[in-house]
Amino acid sequence: MREYLIFRMYGMMASWGDIAVGEFRPTFDRPSKSAIMGMISAALGIRRDEEERLRELAVGYLMALQIDAPGTLMRDYHTAQVPPSGKGQKKTVFPTRKAELSVPKDDLNTILSSRDYRCDALYTVCLWSRTATPPYSLATLKEHLERPVFGLYLGRKSCPLSLPLEAQVVPADTISGAFSSTHFKGAPFLNRLESAKDVRVFWEGDDSGFDSVYIVQRRDDPMSRKRWQFGNRTEHYTMVQKSVGG
Repeated sequence: MREYLIFRMYGMMASWGDIAVGEFRPTFDRPSKSAIMGMISAALGIRRDEEERLRELAVGYLMALQIDAPGTLMRDYHTAQVPPSGKGQKKTVFPTRKAELSVPKDDLNTILSSRDYRCDALYTVCLWSRTATPPYSLATLKEHLERPVFGLYLGRKSCPLSLPLEAQVVPADTISGAFSSTHFKGAPFLNRLESAKDVRVFWEGDDSGFDSVYIVQRRDDPMSRKRWQFGNRTEHYTMVQKSVGG
């Protein structure tokens, strides 16, 4: 029997980055591992330029995800003002949005993009240690998810959490057992999202307790935050029957 950290994410809006080309910024219907690790990193207070700590966290844990409600797709036509960044040795790095907008107004350019969001989406996330000596205990991760150092959001800063994560550490023999033994307080308005139905489950590793329907490759293993590099990750997939309030 091992321990699992389980928490639930709900937001009025969420965005889980897909491959972006040009002005279009699509979203997956479920969180990437890089997004979940980014949330954990923010809770722990790990900054974006701490490459070694970020990578240590990414390789230290395996992940499973249950899509309780995928939400509905919303597309936003987005405009933003940005300063010229320059090229080569003349390239300028702006540390904050405030710094970007501090340049003379005549120097600002306008960029256009279409951005996708998932509205009213609900997910249950399960994490467990890959080795006997993980970077942080699951109890420590739970504590920081309850009292995060930095603000937590669902993919983009414009997508805050709408409910507490209700993080829990549960003992179970399998991932399936961990999901089924976890209960959340929830909220009455979630009942319409959690009616009895088949839900999709994705997971890494073995001893899941599920029958794998097929295996998918997803390029969301965070390799380098500075260079925006991601590696391939193998996920198993199945569908399970989920009861009301389960």
